[in-house]
Amino acid sequence: MSIKSAYIHIPFCVRICTYCDFNKYFINKQPVDEYISALIKEMKTSEIRNLETMYVGGGTPTALNLKQLERLLKAIQSTFSIKGEYTFEANPDELTLDKVKLLHSYGVNRISMGVQTFKPELLKILGRTHKTQDIYNAVEYAKKANIESISLDLMYHLPTQTLEDFSDSLNRAIQMDIDHISSYGLILEPKTQFYNMYRKGKLKLPNEDIGAEMYQYLMNVLGETSFKQYEISNFAKSHHESRHNKTYWLNEEYYGFGAGASGYVNGERYSNLNPVNHYINAINNHQRPILTSNFPTHSERMEEEMFLGLRMNKGVDKVKFLSKFGTSMDKVFGETINNLKKKNLLYERDNHISLTNKGKIIGNEVFEAFLLN
Repeated sequence: MSIKSAYIHIPFCVRICTYCDFNKYFINKQPVDEYISALIKEMKTSEIRNLETMYVGGGTPTALNLKQLERLLKAIQSTFSIKGEYTFEANPDELTLDKVKLLHSYGVNRISMGVQTFKPELLKILGRTHKTQDIYNAVEYAKKANIESISLDLMYHLPTQTLEDFSDSLNRAIQMDIDHISSYGLILEPKTQFYNMYRKGKLKLPNEDIGAEMYQYLMNVLGETSFKQYEISNFAKSHHESRHNKTYWLNEEYYGFGAGASGYVNGERYSNLNPVNHYINAINNHQRPILTSNFPTHSERMEEEMFLGLRMNKGVDKVKFLSKFGTSMDKVFGETINNLKKKNLLYERDNHISLTNKGKIIGNEVFEAFLLN
């Protein structure tokens, strides 16, 4: 076992956003304290305690009150030694100065904020609880508390959003002296309010061409700044790339703790039970809180290596592929790679296969080409 990373899921939110399909619950009347107790028990089952990265996501971890947050932080500190990157997700309006100081006092050195947009009308459509000023306040608090790395999430291809709207949000983020920007196009996921509205004809999205134009604009604008693209949706200043997320893209193993969390340990990909009470009951009955478990085959792991690794600008390393799987990338995927090169979707440099900009725009189609069956 060489696990270096862990993810912890806090499935509670002060409000449920219209587009979100993550495992989350409105925090009011939820058994939050019992959940933290169960989470602590699950964390203590881990064999490896020395980690390089820890990521606490949700839901919204900052939906916890100060007392609950400190209890969680103490438990993480007493269970794991984290010698590298320690990230907490946060909503701007929940990130008070007291909370961010508390996070920093327990070693949290990276904050990832769900900003999505600076435009008030779009924040309302998305069901976000924060206002534009909250974004500026939260970044200021994080800086005051000496958080080393601050990341903002922005979304594009939103209902009623124009290129000018997206440009304004992007430029505001750039001017804030932060360290990392993640930017994603809206995907309509089943079981979300947006999906139901769209099916009933009550939601109008910009056409796909505008979405592609916004993504191209994102790459062009940030390409002229000190933010460098290192993954399809992620841009960082020097030394601020997300080391934790690279664990996923490099197809390495990691722990997943909490309701709905996914993990990859000893060749097993697993996901935990979603409903909070089901998760708590399983833990209290000394059972693994597992919903699904799968051991990817040799072929499936090679597929994963390609479509996860191709998300990164650096791409997939042919030498590493050979040492990891005992066969060459060309032998397994040579024909696919050549076809995609001819379409200007892939290129090869320094023994790495990478997406072109054209390939990034239709990334999912490229990834599908690497499915062997």
